[in-house]
Amino acid sequence: MIVLLKENWEPVGQASKLASHHHDTPLHLAFSCYAFDLQGRFLLTRRARTKKTWPGIWTNSCCGHPAPGEPLHEAVGRRLRAELGVQAERLDVVLDAVRYRAVMDNGIVENEVGPVVRVLLTAPLQPNPGEVDAIRWTSWPDLVAAATEGAAEISPWSLITIRKLAGLGPDPWKWPAIPRHELPGGLQ
Repeated sequence: MIVLLKENWEPVGQASKLASHHHDTPLHLAFSCYAFDLQGRFLLTRRARTKKTWPGIWTNSCCGHPAPGEPLHEAVGRRLRAELGVQAERLDVVLDAVRYRAVMDNGIVENEVGPVVRVLLTAPLQPNPGEVDAIRWTSWPDLVAAATEGAAEISPWSLITIRKLAGLGPDPWKWPAIPRHELPGGLQ
């Protein structure tokens, strides 16, 4: 289940995730996870080709939807385990909300708003082939340069988010974390 939102981002109800993603997808709550390793590399993932939205496209490390009443850190942990078979050593919210609406070639719409989370991963990854069909560790500065120049072939939400994260500074570990108590209601 996903949390449906009004245009002012207030919760208005809930719906099935799969049934909600179509040609007129309602605005709903999501999150984007940006994972780094101890060497400072960023983890790009390619979505499984069986995914309903943006199959086979490179994107951020992990995405998901907090279930109704589910705290953000629990939702992120659940999706990291489901997609990459790993737990985060560290988890920080670095952007409180990124809003995007993107339309696939077949007309399916993604219409989301949600926080962006930075995580540290130190354990070996075990990608779930039903979620992720490839992974690639890359240099964050190189990815930012490619995204800013329009040369990165990645998901539309990742392009928007990477540009916003670049505004926080070049070193991901120096981005200020947003305390949990400052997040919108229900995400703490």
